[in-house]
Amino acid sequence: MTAEIRAATPDDAAHVLALVRALAAYEKEADKVKMTEAGCRKALAEGHVRALLAFAGDEPVGMALYFFNFSSWTGRRGLFLEDLFVAPQWRGHGLGLALLKRLGALAVSMDCGRMEWNVLDWNSSAKRFYEKLGARHATGWETWRLEGDALAAFGAG
Repeated sequence: MTAEIRAATPDDAAHVLALVRALAAYEKEADKVKMTEAGCRKALAEGHVRALLAFAGDEPVGMALYFFNFSSWTGRRGLFLEDLFVAPQWRGHGLGLALLKRLGALAVSMDCGRMEWNVLDWNSSAKRFYEKLGARHATGWETWRLEGDALAAFGAG
């Protein structure tokens, strides 16, 4: 099986959103996606998020959604992989690896100090996959989050 990988444009917002929703369903959190197609288009257009899309013909079958951050410890930008998703029928054919290799090459070309992502604690197959790539689990750090009503209350005063 062969897929073409290319950078997403704002015109790909519907494809990106469909793949985000498919990932959320896989993670058993389909109801948590609040992004709209218009919001996705705007985020892509303004550069808040970027994506690589994999296509089999005209059908989007994979995605790596990412953005750049900055590490005060390395003194350099970093690439943060927000979402990696490959359609079930395309798993096991090297598409996830191809998407990650493209991101790795991008991170190197942009002089990033690191490339990072989160993995759900129950996703053992993803952890094994990442370990085979040479990635390591960054222990000692936990993700903390303010969102929804808690963020609104905190930001209001």
